[in-house]
Formats: sequence, C-alpha cells, structure tokens
Amino acid sequence: MKMREEKEILESLESGEIELKRPSKALLADLVEAGANTFKKDKRINIRLSSHDLMGIQRKAVQKGIPYQTLISGLIHQYVEGDLLVKEDNH
Repeated sequence: MKMREEKEILESLESGEIELKRPSKALLADLVEAGANTFKKDKRINIRLSSHDLMGIQRKAVQKGIPYQTLISGLIHQYVEGDLLVKEDNH
C-alpha cells in the first residue's frame, strides 16, 4: 500500500499538482527532537532466537547494509507503531 501512495505522490510532484516547500527552522527543530525521543534506546533486553532465524535476520541486515540489532529494533518499532502488517492466520 505504501508503494502505491509513494507513486501517487511522485506523480503529483512530477505533474506540478503539488510542490515542495522548505520547512521552517522551528519545524525542523521539532522534528529533530521528536526523532531523538523516538529512537532513543534506553532499555536493553535479551531474547533467544533459533539459529535459523538469527542467520536470516543477519542475512537481511547485510543486504540492507545495517547491523542486525538495528534491523531487529526497527522491526519491533514498526510493529509497535502499526506500520508493520501482520498476516492473519485464516484457520
């Protein structure tokens, strides 16, 4: 769904239907603060994973060019924020 939305935005930009404006300094400062608060990692957890899952996560992280712990943290954050779709089991 996000890819379709991104394509619509790109098409709108290219057609001139919408145009980009520079954000104000106040908005940029607010966004920097929000980002710092959102991604502040102030808690440590320990989890056990199967070797298969860990190797898969590490492989995906290498493909993305990021540390595997960052990938795991990002996936958890996306899930918590509702940005990660969960496939429903229809049994």
